[in-house]
Amino acid sequence: MLVVHHLENSRSQRILWALEELGVPYEVKRYERDKETSLAPESLKKVHPLGKSPVITDGDETIAESGAIIDYLVTTYGDGALVPEINSPAHREYNYWMHYAEGSLMPPLVLKLVFDKVATSPMPFFIRPIAKGISKKVNESYIGPSIKGNFDFIESHLQNNGWFAGDKLSGADIQMSFPLEASVSSGAVGNNYPKITAYVNSIQSRPAYKRALETGGPYDYI
Repeated sequence: MLVVHHLENSRSQRILWALEELGVPYEVKRYERDKETSLAPESLKKVHPLGKSPVITDGDETIAESGAIIDYLVTTYGDGALVPEINSPAHREYNYWMHYAEGSLMPPLVLKLVFDKVATSPMPFFIRPIAKGISKKVNESYIGPSIKGNFDFIESHLQNNGWFAGDKLSGADIQMSFPLEASVSSGAVGNNYPKITAYVNSIQSRPAYKRALETGGPYDYI
């Protein structure tokens, strides 16, 4: 039986969604974040050395990283579902967005979280103005423009496309879901990107997505 090692409020939620879309039977082993650090528990390292989620076990196979997991699922169980025809223009788009999600979009979003945390964390009073100044400068000069550029790019794509690759849902949409959900939920997307907001609402309304939520438990980005 395929097992999803599912960490609360993490990228593993999209793996549950992929499995529901594919109709693949699976079990869920749940993990909770450390209440102080919000990091994954040490017990996940017994499954994979990096101790991060998502990770799945399927018989003797242990597979980590969302993109690798989605690729494994559609190749092993998909029978042509969730992936465009090989060598088609849609398949080239599929490959692009599968890599773009974590390679281009997530890094500035994570950096913003880090530098926002720097500005608000407890520290000696005489250091606080320096930390806040550095955080503000990095956000204004690099992180903010990078995020805006990515959102502009995605909004432009969704102006003319219902999905990220081809004319139907694919693994690329599942891969893109987490950073977009997090961005909409946090208010980072705002009112300037109606297509992104509408897209997130549309995927969250899918029956398979709702079943994944019921299985995975509370999810802050809904």
